[in-house]
Amino acid sequence: MNSKFKFAAFAAIAMAGFGSQAMAQEFTFTFGHVLMEDTPNGKAARAFENEVEEKSNGRIEINVIPAGGLGGDVDIIEQLQNDLVQIAIPPTATLGNFEPKLQVLDLPFILPSEEMMVKVLDGEVGRSILDTLDQHGMHGVNFWGAGFRNITNNVREITAVEDLAGIKMRTMQAPVILTQYNEWGANPTAMAFAEVYGGLQAGVVDGQENPIANIVAMKFYEVQKYMTLSSHAYHGYAAVMSENAWNSLPDDLRAVVVTAFDNARDLARQLTNEYEAEQLSKISSDIAVHRLTDAEKDAFIKGSFAVHKAFADVVTPELINSIYAVTGAGPK
Repeated sequence: MNSKFKFAAFAAIAMAGFGSQAMAQEFTFTFGHVLMEDTPNGKAARAFENEVEEKSNGRIEINVIPAGGLGGDVDIIEQLQNDLVQIAIPPTATLGNFEPKLQVLDLPFILPSEEMMVKVLDGEVGRSILDTLDQHGMHGVNFWGAGFRNITNNVREITAVEDLAGIKMRTMQAPVILTQYNEWGANPTAMAFAEVYGGLQAGVVDGQENPIANIVAMKFYEVQKYMTLSSHAYHGYAAVMSENAWNSLPDDLRAVVVTAFDNARDLARQLTNEYEAEQLSKISSDIAVHRLTDAEKDAFIKGSFAVHKAFADVVTPELINSIYAVTGAGPK
């Protein structure tokens, strides 16, 4: 864990309590995440907390620590593996550094629409991906999300892959995304989420990718000139519990927790859709917005299959093909 987070993280954990059973069938779980409270997923986390505490009749207490109060996503995942944190919603891109098969969800245009995203992530394929986390001290429950990622930058309007040539793009520390931008001719640089605004403002990087909710919450539009609504990758989060916390729950409380996770997932998606439409209209005077035409998007998709192929051995061809079978969006 980064040293600057250590004191705050462990102080917060000490106050919140650990995932051990305090007395017969009573539990206190710490839920850590890096998102701001007023984002769709931040609100969904609070809704999860309230539902679990209510429906369990107080047998489970949830302590949500938002906005990076326990460190970055990697810090929180490592704490989860050691049962210092019991619940988290890290990006699937970050989890891909722990379990390579999660990287399949960051392949550009692997989930070509919201409808196909729901079919894949909430279906058998999604369950099989979550199950791979079992070997890493985590239990995957379901997938949340913050919408599809879009591209912003200060160099030029992006309407084609070629327009990304030479642009310094900030990305998460995720192999697929770094490869994607290299393949598209950009110069990707991994940078912590909290450092992106300053990096854009100082010109350390020219652009970044994020869903609209994050672009607005972090005010990236203040330091960016152009935004392309590319919707090239779903910005998914996996709702996970520590192995110890999950295994400690009796069946009736597991049912309460799973139902609350599903309701929070649905709320996050609903709020994201409402939020994006509202916020896009608000920031359109601050940043030039271009929505890819169907022809432009098709060209981007064709330029992305090389990235799929490059990661086939990492995530397995079988997994990629199982997603193609659901979406019908594989190479023709």
